[in-house]
Amino acid sequence: MALTTVVPGRVWDFSHAVGRNAAVGTGFSQPAGLALLPQGVTYVVSRGNENNFGSRTSKVFIGGFHEEELLGEFGFYGEKDGEMIWPNSVAVDSQGDVYVSDDWLNRISVFNSGGEFKTNWGTIGSGQGELDGPAGLAFDQNDNLYVVDSRNHRVQVFTKDGSYVSGIGSHGSEAGQFNTPWGITIDGDGAIYVADWKNHRVQKFNADGSHAASFGSAEELNHPSDVAVDPDGDVYVCDWGNNRIRIYGPDGDALASLIGDAQVLAKWAQSAVDANPDMAKMRRRAPSLEEEWRFCYPTGVEFDAEQSRLLVTDGQRGRIQIYIKDNDYLEPQMNL
Repeated sequence: MALTTVVPGRVWDFSHAVGRNAAVGTGFSQPAGLALLPQGVTYVVSRGNENNFGSRTSKVFIGGFHEEELLGEFGFYGEKDGEMIWPNSVAVDSQGDVYVSDDWLNRISVFNSGGEFKTNWGTIGSGQGELDGPAGLAFDQNDNLYVVDSRNHRVQVFTKDGSYVSGIGSHGSEAGQFNTPWGITIDGDGAIYVADWKNHRVQKFNADGSHAASFGSAEELNHPSDVAVDPDGDVYVCDWGNNRIRIYGPDGDALASLIGDAQVLAKWAQSAVDANPDMAKMRRRAPSLEEEWRFCYPTGVEFDAEQSRLLVTDGQRGRIQIYIKDNDYLEPQMNL
């Protein structure tokens, strides 16, 4: 099976997977949002299952193949300060503080880099500055926090302490309107991209909040959950309902799709199999493991510009799949 996706001028080469399904410790439970720091440090939000087992934020180191380390966990299930019921997304400010949205408790919780609780803010409602289902989070260059206010069908902008700054969008399907938006990212020029979940598209806004462009449609995307942009301007969309990542060029042209290629188990997953002989036997008896390689409801996506790699939270699989983008790839020459 091909592990390299090639289009003119671009290549995405599958690298490896990280994690496994786990309610605590070395793995994830319905992983969703991601936030990337330098040198492979990554925050991962686990939404947990329907019984609320496994919800938390994990701090992990992600290196190369089988180079992964759990650095800490915080924000476990509950309603007290520092706890969450249904965590959704994560972002990190310029000082290293970690912000996590909770779309059940309708608040933003703030932790320091060590996972210690600092504060929270947010009030349920539909008025200016109120929240109903906060989802995607992203900081701009001025440390303003953009919050996807999902059930209010808008994006709101706050200072780090929760003071309202401005807003984008309203309920609807016209350009600049949303229907239950989810993920968000901000590129190096300050442009804002929002995964417009029930409108089956991604919308791009200028830094001043004016509508700039739309990517995708209901014929191509099925409930997109997140979006990322790389330094070349290529746009990556979590095509949640179609179990793939859809890639667009800066002009909106569809380039390629990634469907998941985790043919080799992640380090933590392989350790679990090695510790369970019955599990290993069952895997050997399976006629094919190809279904396991593929994405199953990918939910979050981020591009790590430092290492030119794409990280995707593979929701139902409890892991992250990683692709390397190579702009200097050369097709092998088959000379006889």
